Amino acid sequence: MLYHLLEYLSTFLDIPGINMMRSTTFRAAVTVMCALLIALFWGKKIINYLRKRQYGEIVRDLGLAGQKEKEGTPTMGGLIIILATIIPVLLFAKLNNIYILILLISMLWMGAIGFMDDYLKYYRKNKDGLAGIFKVLGQVGLGVIVGSMLYFNDQVTIREQDYVSQERSERVLSANELFKPAEKSNKTTIPFFKNNELDYDSFLFWMNPEDAAKYSWLIFIPIVIFIITAVSNGANLTDGIDGLAAGTSVIIMGALALFAWVSGNFIFSDYLNIMYIPNVEEVMIFSGAFIGALIGFLWYNTYPAQIFMGDTGSLTIGGLIAVIAIIVRKELLLPILCGIFLIESLSVMMQVSYFKYTKKKHGEGKRIFLMSPLHHHFQLQKYHESKIVNRFLIVGFMLAVIAIITLKIR
Repeated sequence: MLYHLLEYLSTFLDIPGINMMRSTTFRAAVTVMCALLIALFWGKKIINYLRKRQYGEIVRDLGLAGQKEKEGTPTMGGLIIILATIIPVLLFAKLNNIYILILLISMLWMGAIGFMDDYLKYYRKNKDGLAGIFKVLGQVGLGVIVGSMLYFNDQVTIREQDYVSQERSERVLSANELFKPAEKSNKTTIPFFKNNELDYDSFLFWMNPEDAAKYSWLIFIPIVIFIITAVSNGANLTDGIDGLAAGTSVIIMGALALFAWVSGNFIFSDYLNIMYIPNVEEVMIFSGAFIGALIGFLWYNTYPAQIFMGDTGSLTIGGLIAVIAIIVRKELLLPILCGIFLIESLSVMMQVSYFKYTKKKHGEGKRIFLMSPLHHHFQLQKYHESKIVNRFLIVGFMLAVIAIITLKIR
């Protein structure tokens, strides 16, 4: 809103510094600081309010060290993240940008699902919140909305490199000379491969190209649904000890913000020989606000946590990470970039599957890990929460670096 107001006033007033507001990098930096300050200031007030209303965590006794001491700690802390993200975005982002609209819808949608789950836990005074089927239906609903907006909206385009024009010129070229005209495309990036683009239309290989392009939404939208569901549930499982989900997400979002920056800048897109996505640089504004909000939330969520994010936060975080990755066409990098979420999810699936298998075969269920998700396994091995979180963050940082260098290593 502030951005649009300044743009309007600049048409008839000479406003000092207006060109700085037109800089995506500057606005992204401002949103980081703004979101951080909002989270720090309002975070304490929200914690006090939730504590007063007794919106506390209900803890099941799993035999983990320090577990019972956490009972009564305020939950629904995802409200801090949502509030601290939305306000700077509304102030500094271009609200007519399709990607910003998609991200705002995604945050509010997943935040509402998580809030209902947390509220039902409080209302019922037990850990049984929103039924799993309704969570999945909510995630599927968001997948349909996001997939449809990305597939059918004419503002969602890419520009591929025009190698013929580059060969004919010896001078510095403009974006219109470096890249072909913007076009609707269902292409995404395959990491580690040269000429690394996968066209979802190619899944309909038995159709002619025109029909494949017309009906490829039947492939694209289910893939979007799967990615959003998988990543949001992965983030939800990772949110088990103080600071783990939020800290991991800061690292992931930093990498995604970088992807948005280089993909939306024709100079870097040309240099790195990657897909140029017009208008996607505005995702940096949202990413900056989200990173600032997560860091501000971490102020209160590091061990010993003063507040938990609850499903209000974890489902929102996972959903947004998935949506941003799809927007910047790096969704195939998610198994690397979100490796911590993946490992946590796999540990649960392996544990449950092996337990059921051994119980059916031998009459007694056996376990691979002492407890799942994986971070609880290390807790039962007597590692302190802080050590587990710090080591997971180190691994997450290494995975983010690997994801980033795929821009050049192909």
